[in-house]
Formats: sequence, structure tokens, C-alpha cells
Amino acid sequence: MTEKTPSGRRAAVRLNRMVLRLARNWLRIVTFILAIYVTLPVAAPTLMNIGLGGPASLIYTVYSPFCHQFAFRSFFLYGSQPAYPRAVSGTNLVPFETYAARSPDFRAAFSYYSGIPAEQVTPADLLAFSPALQFAARDFRGDSVMGYKMTLCERDITIYAALLVGALIFAKVRTRLRPIPLWLYVILGLAPIGLDGLSQMLGYPPFNFWPPRETLPAFRVVTGALFGLASAWLAFPYMEASMLEIRAEIEHKLQQAGVNI
Repeated sequence: MTEKTPSGRRAAVRLNRMVLRLARNWLRIVTFILAIYVTLPVAAPTLMNIGLGGPASLIYTVYSPFCHQFAFRSFFLYGSQPAYPRAVSGTNLVPFETYAARSPDFRAAFSYYSGIPAEQVTPADLLAFSPALQFAARDFRGDSVMGYKMTLCERDITIYAALLVGALIFAKVRTRLRPIPLWLYVILGLAPIGLDGLSQMLGYPPFNFWPPRETLPAFRVVTGALFGLASAWLAFPYMEASMLEIRAEIEHKLQQAGVNI
């Protein structure tokens, strides 16, 4: 085997040092990324509220592949209510259909997809879970009355916020915490969110197994938080163990090569 040239050796050392820094600081990096990912969904409606629609639109667009962004399943800021669930949810809040039918922006979006003239859109037209309703609810970002929606739905923003909380907690107990047992992860993390989401989905076309139901915002928050925290408890200890192995291997390799670390 040929020996590395001086330039090749320097490149190998730089690469190993870079990987070593990543292995040593992976939790800080993950925490930073999660913090940004959770903050931007709040920044977008804030920007909308102060009239900076351009930057806000960019954030909504960037997040759109990762969430359905339905207005009736999202939290709103700076408006009459924190959320606008559909009437079928049985919430005590004024239902989405009532507010949306009064919003010129939503009526225009719904008219575009449904063909109903915007001035003729009524709450009754919005009761069916139609493609027109779904597309319009995705496009609609809010108005001065309803406020402006976050870029992630209620459940998704809660999941990522819980992951962020989990990362902050793990930073304090990383040397003592073992991964959650898989059976407990299924019970606490997967079962609640799976049952809630699946039971809702199967009530809508093309399934129609039972009358449609909409999950209340509180249920979305609880199931999202359980899933996020349980996922952090499962993933972070395994990631820590893997990074410790990588650190030990690279530190040994650099020491053998006489490189200060």
C-alpha cells in the first residue's frame, strides 16, 4: 500500500477532525436545527401580521412539502381564536366554516377550486371535506380577523417542539438515560397518535368507515407531544452511543498518527 502524500495526509487529518467535531457536538447541532425549525413557523405569521408578506411567503413555501398546512388544523396567531377547528369536531370554538365564509381571501381561494362565485360562498358550502376545501385551506394563510396560521399544523409543530424539549432534557441526563423500551415507545409514542390520526382518516373518503370526525386541537397537542418526547427518548441515547464510538475510533486514529486533538 502506498503511503499518503503530505497533502493527502493533511486532507485526511482535516476530514477526521471535522468528523470528530461533529461527533463531539452532535447534540448541540441537532438542538440548534430543531430550534430553528420550531421558530420559523412562528416567525411566518408574525411577519404576515406586520406586513412583511414576502419573507413570510417564502417560509410558508419552504415548509409546504413537510405539512398539509390545512388552516382548520393549524394554530393561528394575532387573531380572534388560537385555532379554527371544523364544525364536525364539536369544539366550543367558533368553527372554521363560520369564519372562513366571511373571509374574502378564503372565499377567493375556495372559489378558484370549486367554481362557486366568491360572493356566494356560505358556511354550508364548506361543510364537505372536498378537494376544493382542502386546497383552499392549504393556500389560505389568514387575514386580519382570523390572524395568520403557523407553517406547520397543530400536531406537527407540537411534535418538533417536543423533540426540542427532549433534546434540552437529554443534554442534562445524557450519561444516565437509556433508550425507551420499544414496547413502551409503541404504547406511549405510536399508539395514541396512530389511533387518533387513523380513526380520523378512515372517516373520510375514500374509506367512509364511520361518520367523519375531526380531532380537537388539544388531542393533536397531546398525541404530538407524546410522540415527540418518546421519539427523543428512543433516538437520542442511541445517537449518543453511536457518536461515542465514532469519537473513540477517530481519537485513537489521530493519536496513533501523532496528531494533537
